[in-house]
Amino acid sequence: MSGDTPSHTLARIAREMFGDETLPDEIAIRAWRLDRIRALMDKADVAGLLLLDPVNIRYATGSRNMQVWTMHNPCRYAFVAANGPLIMFDLGSSSHLASGLETIDEIRPASAWDYMMVGPRNGEMADKWAAEITDLVTQYGGGNRRLAMDRADWLPVQAMMSRGVAIEDGKAITERARQIKSADEIRAMRLSFRTCEESIAVLKQRIEPGMRESEALGILLQAAIERGAEYPETRLMTSGPRTNPWFQETSDRVMQAGDLLSFDTDLIGPYGVYTDISRSWVVGGGLPTDEQRRLYELSARQLDHNIQLLRPGMGFVEYGEKSFQLPDTYLANRYADVAHGCGMGVEYPLILYPEDEEHGLYDGVFEAGMVVCVESYIGAQNGYEGVKLEQPVLITGTGPELFITDCPLEDDYF
Repeated sequence: MSGDTPSHTLARIAREMFGDETLPDEIAIRAWRLDRIRALMDKADVAGLLLLDPVNIRYATGSRNMQVWTMHNPCRYAFVAANGPLIMFDLGSSSHLASGLETIDEIRPASAWDYMMVGPRNGEMADKWAAEITDLVTQYGGGNRRLAMDRADWLPVQAMMSRGVAIEDGKAITERARQIKSADEIRAMRLSFRTCEESIAVLKQRIEPGMRESEALGILLQAAIERGAEYPETRLMTSGPRTNPWFQETSDRVMQAGDLLSFDTDLIGPYGVYTDISRSWVVGGGLPTDEQRRLYELSARQLDHNIQLLRPGMGFVEYGEKSFQLPDTYLANRYADVAHGCGMGVEYPLILYPEDEEHGLYDGVFEAGMVVCVESYIGAQNGYEGVKLEQPVLITGTGPELFITDCPLEDDYF
């Protein structure tokens, strides 16, 4: 890079993509998101929504604080009243991080109940925590004692229920809220995905035989962070025989000329957007073998077929049934899903293969304004290598629109 800051990079990308340097209206994004949350709370007839997942907190409030750390250390949370304020509970030393956000009416110090933080006093502290949240339900619920929670530990839930508060599933609210994107959200996602595309281009330019998988991953992450990305959610960059089966994590294997490199970015980029792109290349730039070409061609066919199916009004089950039929050779090693929603992470819906009905296949309807990542993994059971491809797609009123433009598949090469 030329020394640009991430904000300069986003302005440059906006100019290149849209013809001006106008960045997304983040205040409008936050208002849209909170309105969607409250509309679904009203339908669910809950007095409040308690958010503990840091991604959902960020969605509803726009605030963030040590996102990865707080995923496994429940130390900050937000209470959204259906008819009342949004109260942010944060670490006492971190209240300044959320100050000034128009979504938040009040900031209070969080109470901890996790054993790591309070040890054998966890029951006592969970009871104290529940007393404060129950007071909010009583104050703003108008007699409604139903509280939705997006994540729950047993001790605080038990303490809430002992006070006569009915606990409901808050994930149904947050996932459905995050499903549809506003125009400003889509603009932010386009900018964020472009930073990921540029990072992939840097990786492609610098990767070479003799490099370790972990070095290649480091190149991608450095390029992404320089462009405003925040953190990776996975370590899925593998080479040669480690590309089959999929979901082997990045290692120190030395890549050889002619190896397939397959990867899934799974990066949280600027604006907290989950930039999710998968590609496969031949290390060293040589021509692919006949087998590598067969794998790639089949994966590209699967992607194209499944992308072209996407339409508003199509049911999830119907989509799975009409999706590309994998040859038996590759069916056992199929990817975990046919497609999934994308926004601030892997989101609703998750479309399973028809063969996976027993694992939770469910129905629903695609709608305009959804961003969906269409997945493909092609690798024979006990085969030597595998190809991983993935395309993010915007569903418009008339059909699918590829969400990225500067990271094409390598159809000509393969």
